[in-house]
Amino acid sequence: MRKNGILIRLLTVAMVAILSTPLHAEAADLLARLEAGERASVVEVVDGDTVLLDDGLQVRLVGIQAPKLPLGRKNFSKWPLADAARSALEDLVLDQGVSLAYGGLRVDRHGRRLAHLFLADGTWVQGELLSAGMARVYSFPDNRAIVDEMLAAEGRARRAGAGIWGNDWYAVRAPDAIMRDIGSFQLVEGRVVSAADVRGTIYLNFGADWRSDFTVKVTKRNRKSFAAGGFDLLALENRVIRVRGWLDDYNGPMIEATHPEQIEVLEN
Repeated sequence: MRKNGILIRLLTVAMVAILSTPLHAEAADLLARLEAGERASVVEVVDGDTVLLDDGLQVRLVGIQAPKLPLGRKNFSKWPLADAARSALEDLVLDQGVSLAYGGLRVDRHGRRLAHLFLADGTWVQGELLSAGMARVYSFPDNRAIVDEMLAAEGRARRAGAGIWGNDWYAVRAPDAIMRDIGSFQLVEGRVVSAADVRGTIYLNFGADWRSDFTVKVTKRNRKSFAAGGFDLLALENRVIRVRGWLDDYNGPMIEATHPEQIEVLEN
């Protein structure tokens, strides 16, 4: 009996050690900052960031953008590594039970759930995909709960050249070489030459000619979220930053930043 008691205690200690690994500690911390949602099983992986559940829900993995498949869209070219991204998500979640957790807006205009996915063992699916280089962080002002953790996971993969980060199609762009990328989601990195407040709208200019050079725009309405986080946009002048978002053509290439997580300050 004594031996059995010792064995049971050893097994208990082992189980506690397993459940106290960084993965589980991280999952507990993340879940505490999110709102618990449905539990179901994944029956189909649509693409690298979308799944179907056995309860009929379609889930868009919020906060990330994986390489896109055409999925019936006319004249849409498959992005590089789109098949690999879908396969990576299949390996993680297909036929697995998952828990949904929410950090903001729950449903998009297509009726899809906007959720973080967690496996039964605590694995955070978005974090796994970002760490493997199978997605980029793609955040929105109404879904910002754990974007910092996603940016950290993406950064590790990017520095390692993992997945998409080893493909020039996804490379971080320089401000003077992005006109060809108008109409797409990009990461742009460079030094802010000047910062100006024009009737309440902030413009971060990356060249001497604001009429043609790359610019980041923050409207008066969106400045509130930056100020709430202590983010001084005018102080970014002469700083090196990385900004992410959709590139438009307005007096040259421009990204409109709506929330602080779109801008990462890299150096003075």
